[in-house]
Amino acid sequence: MSGQGRVAVVTGASSGIGAATARRLGADGWTVVLVARRADRLAAVADDVAAAGGRAIVEPLDAADGPAVDTMAARVLDVAGPPDALVNSAGAGVWRWMEDTSHDELATMLGAPFLAAWNVTHAFLPALLARGAGVVVHVGSPASVAPWPGATGYTTARWALRGLHEALRQDLAGTGVRSCHVLFGEVTSDYFLANPDSHAHIPRVGRLIPTITPERAARVIVRTLARPRPQVFDPPMLAALQVANRLSPRLVALVARRTGRRRGT
Repeated sequence: MSGQGRVAVVTGASSGIGAATARRLGADGWTVVLVARRADRLAAVADDVAAAGGRAIVEPLDAADGPAVDTMAARVLDVAGPPDALVNSAGAGVWRWMEDTSHDELATMLGAPFLAAWNVTHAFLPALLARGAGVVVHVGSPASVAPWPGATGYTTARWALRGLHEALRQDLAGTGVRSCHVLFGEVTSDYFLANPDSHAHIPRVGRLIPTITPERAARVIVRTLARPRPQVFDPPMLAALQVANRLSPRLVALVARRTGRRRGT
């Protein structure tokens, strides 16, 4: 799909999936609004987008801050017009037991992905509805399908994001605006470098799912923008998790528990 004249807002654009998606959209000629807290990293991604042939608009802010997002959206609508796509890829989180999770850590995890996705979608949705077109992509996690032990706050935040997507699907029926939930397994990024203890919480059965790169995730997101679907899994074998969970949720929960981390280890 040609991106000439198209506008996308990408959160979490300073690294990982968000940055890779921004670069991919830039290569397709999109104007990309880069949203994240780290201005220096956004500037580097903006250079990549421009070098690839796209246009970048840098908006350094915390997307969990609703008033700041509203102000940013007003600027973007003024200079670029209504976006064609919103990619809610901002995410944070540590995989810990509930009793080991601080109040501040939970607030951060709820802030991204959930509040960031809510705020950005809330700010731009009236413009999308007025046009009768647009795609909203939420980058989620398999934890929102089948939770595993020792990632309580992380799982809660991902279920909140899934709830936002499902609620939007109902709200947006017949409007021409689509909500899509894209779920990835493990992605090679800075996440596990910044949270080294989290890797130990991956259930052993989950390690059978191949790790993908941010660039592959970006390709999946761009394909989803071109052909919106309510739910997308990558790698595709993740879809088997959803099927198994529908057929036998108790069995899936048992396997996650038995192959997941035990307390005291």
